[in-house]
Amino acid sequence: MEHKKKSGFSGSLGFVLAAAGSAVGVGNIWRFPYLAAQDGGGLFLLVYLGLVLTFGFTLLTTDIAIGRRTKQNALQAFGTMHRKWNFLGKLTFLVPAIIMTYYTVIGGWVSKYVLVYLTGRGPAAAEDGYFTRFITAPVAPIVLMLLFLAATAIVVYFGVEKGIERFSKAVMPGLLVLVIVIAVFVLTLKQTGPDGVQRTGLQGLGVYLIPNFEGLTVGRFLRILLDAMSQLFFSLSVSMGIMITYGSYVKDEVNLSRSVRQIEIFDTGVALLAGAMIVPAVFMFSGTEGMAQGPSLMFEALPKVFTAMGGVGHVVGLAFFVMLGFAALTSCVSILETLVANCKTLFHIPRKKMCIIISAVSAGAAVLICLGYNVLFFSVALPNGTNGQLLDVMDYISNSFLMPLISLLTSLFVGWVMKPKWIEEEMESSGHTFHGKRMYSFMIRFVVPVIMAVLFLQSTGIMTFF
Repeated sequence: MEHKKKSGFSGSLGFVLAAAGSAVGVGNIWRFPYLAAQDGGGLFLLVYLGLVLTFGFTLLTTDIAIGRRTKQNALQAFGTMHRKWNFLGKLTFLVPAIIMTYYTVIGGWVSKYVLVYLTGRGPAAAEDGYFTRFITAPVAPIVLMLLFLAATAIVVYFGVEKGIERFSKAVMPGLLVLVIVIAVFVLTLKQTGPDGVQRTGLQGLGVYLIPNFEGLTVGRFLRILLDAMSQLFFSLSVSMGIMITYGSYVKDEVNLSRSVRQIEIFDTGVALLAGAMIVPAVFMFSGTEGMAQGPSLMFEALPKVFTAMGGVGHVVGLAFFVMLGFAALTSCVSILETLVANCKTLFHIPRKKMCIIISAVSAGAAVLICLGYNVLFFSVALPNGTNGQLLDVMDYISNSFLMPLISLLTSLFVGWVMKPKWIEEEMESSGHTFHGKRMYSFMIRFVVPVIMAVLFLQSTGIMTFF
């Protein structure tokens, strides 16, 4: 009965662009570059690409196939497959609920920079400390977060085809073009630092692309692997119920095997370009020391690039942050859509009313995250060996704790309880060939469970290699 009440994507293109819109967002353009920078550039890229071709393919295929075959959202899908595994759907539901608490905060940060360039104050944003002064302010981050959340709620309110699909088709191509333009321009720049050393964008590209194995230890490699895997979860929107929910909207005749490949190519391509845009810029202006800035990396580095462009930099900076705002919105829309779909089933409340309720609850939680940079500030040691405050804690729980655990349990369930053939049948149900069938079967049964178990034990501090 549930699937008859749902709206759905109009076809393969609508699904791919909406799924890519979920995958391609702040995770690619904000999170991927700073992880690549702090983990040494080329080595992180090598590990990440290996994971995309193996784990990314396996996890994305699993989520989308489960969604389309069960025609259920993430909360119900696992229970539909096997009654005793219904708990996995509830566990999966927690991930977007936690991510929603801080994703809108980051959306508010992007909105701030849109306003900065809209009002012609780009040079001010290039000053050291500008970003820190903004996020520690008591009011502005909250106001901008609420505006971003309101925009997200409006898109979800109007549903899948009228809201999410139409929005994604309009935004994603423009974002891709803009990222390419800025990435190419960065390579033409050169900068002389306070120490008198001149660094160029091309040198920065070398740091980004060429793996450096010097001083590599088992512990450091596993830290890079954990970062790359957490980015994979975040970037492809797997193991958080989003792709299961989106899969439930896909029509039966769509070629899922091709759609998985297209989503991976689009998502990874934008991530790599974003890194080529940001990491060389950081290297130029701050050297290798500046590459460890963390979450503030993009907001600190790119305004300097736009200022270096001269007069045209104002226009490019405005266009970039507007497009980034749209990308953040597509990702946040997918998270809210998943929460609304799940809660509508739980509480039997009409979709539009549920959207308003979830948005209000999310607003309250996001206010607390904003206050985590001023009145509620604290720094705590996390089990994975890092330190963080409130936003970092939420990110750790969702990306480094829950997602590896969910992936571990899902691989055991699909690989050994339902068996890979259950997924393979759905992938071929439209009459298309499931490319990579043998690799999928081997990965879901043997490789994914082992690696996820190791990563989960390490991220929780139970097994320590560094």
